[in-house]
Amino acid sequence: MCAVTSDATATTTATTTTASDRAEVLKIVDAFFGAFVSGPGCGERMDGLRALLLPQAVVVRTCGLEPAVMGVEDFIAPREALLTGGTLEHFREWPVEGRVEVFGDIAHWFGSYAKAGTQDGEPFTGRGMKTIQLVRTAGGWRISAAAWDDERDGVELPPV
Repeated sequence: MCAVTSDATATTTATTTTASDRAEVLKIVDAFFGAFVSGPGCGERMDGLRALLLPQAVVVRTCGLEPAVMGVEDFIAPREALLTGGTLEHFREWPVEGRVEVFGDIAHWFGSYAKAGTQDGEPFTGRGMKTIQLVRTAGGWRISAAAWDDERDGVELPPV
């Protein structure tokens, strides 16, 4: 509850959802995916990603394994090393289809994504689903949590 009136009925102090809230959330989602591109400018993209995340944000990878729960640097550092290490080339991730829900000062994006690149000289592609939770702060919308699961035997997205 954000506030309680004297007669114990709940009221909210959150601002009304607007089209600009949805647009800002989508802009952040696009920037999140846009950070994962190999090649020049990776350091700047990772710094941009850090700015999108709350310092205490949690990121979880499932992918049929025991969930890996990461803080911001535990998530970013190995990805930055992979994207700049030379074994992963022409890599990028992008959102395919998703939906945004906003209520007051919380928001959520849930959708499918795709990725493609060349690792150790071998081209690859992949798809999966991501969930990104956001909160409104004094500095604007920030990611508070994200989780993803990729396709694998028995867990597949419908064909596009």
